[in-house]
Amino acid sequence: MAYKSFDTLRALAIGSQALGFILIITLETVMGGEAARPWQGVTLVAMVAFALALALARLYRRNRARKAMARRLADDDDEH
Repeated sequence: MAYKSFDTLRALAIGSQALGFILIITLETVMGGEAARPWQGVTLVAMVAFALALALARLYRRNRARKAMARRLADDDDEH
């Protein structure tokens, strides 16, 4: 199976995590320690939820590709 050099899901994962950490640090800087804590928690929960959604999307894509490959192999076996 040929792999493409640019993985959109990986780029989204890296970008979202970087953005989340930048937001957490910015909240600490702008709001101060105690005032930023709840918003930092919300940001962290959003980061984890987005990462889980991307992991599920990757799993779905991988399983779909596996099934397509199995169908192709089964079709090739039927022809011979």
